[in-house]
Amino acid sequence: MSTDAVSPLRQRMIEDMNARKLCAGTQRGHISSCKRFAAFVKQSPDTATLEDIRRFQLHLAETGVSICNRNRIMTGLRFLFRVTLRRLDLAAEIYHIREPQKIPLVMNQDETRRLLAVASSLKARTLLSLGYGCGLRAGEVVRLKIKHIDSAQKIIRIEQSKGRKDRNVMLSSETLALLRQWWKARPSWHDAGTPLEERWLFPGLRRGKPMTTRQLNRLFHEAANAAGIRKGVTLHALRHSFATHLLEDGTDIRFIQALLGHDKLDTTARYTRVATGMIAGIESPLDRLSQPRKRPSKSRKDQPPA
Repeated sequence: MSTDAVSPLRQRMIEDMNARKLCAGTQRGHISSCKRFAAFVKQSPDTATLEDIRRFQLHLAETGVSICNRNRIMTGLRFLFRVTLRRLDLAAEIYHIREPQKIPLVMNQDETRRLLAVASSLKARTLLSLGYGCGLRAGEVVRLKIKHIDSAQKIIRIEQSKGRKDRNVMLSSETLALLRQWWKARPSWHDAGTPLEERWLFPGLRRGKPMTTRQLNRLFHEAANAAGIRKGVTLHALRHSFATHLLEDGTDIRFIQALLGHDKLDTTARYTRVATGMIAGIESPLDRLSQPRKRPSKSRKDQPPA
């Protein structure tokens, strides 16, 4: 939506999103989706027809847009037509494609140990240790403040993360030691005027802002390359590995669900498909066939009287 005629429409859509408390990232994604649609139809979205919706969805399929991105784009358009424009007929034409269910890619404990050992700096080691040791998302790691660290109760408080949810995660003694080392070395040029409790643990270059997830992602890939990890892992693999290793060690899946902040147990249960230690430890029925058959013990009533 790039013309002056569309500006009032965009403003109204922003107001609708603000009224529903959509986060800034979601709002940017919805606006971007609508701009992409407007560029395709070469007119304002408020003049769109059913045929325009159909052609746009065909266009996304033919140009090789991934299912995830395609669904994200259509979610933004659905909000525009259903909420802002009240065009329920157009919103009904939007469909989503079921995404293939893929097994999360995780690192084994040896790979994780090597990754943390070769981290290029104290900052990188602390960041990556928080991701793996606490199961945090990238955005949760970089947005940590002093007030979130509770060394007395040995927990880290995660505030208003994905889904606007708070949760607590464990604070291990090793993680606490790393945080204390980092606090001594942490740059403090932007701390002036900021209360101690509100200071970022990992301040960015811009005053009052934390470091970016892009910077954290770069540190992860540098460490993964240095550790010789050839599988295509991403930064989120630290969180996957956290859950998988806890599951393999026998931690109750309901505790893992709480630590990860999942609403549904089904979301956490997918880690049972990648817990290779547990899977490998299951005895195959084929192996049982080769074992000598156990003879049933005689029951008491079958025994001869004394």
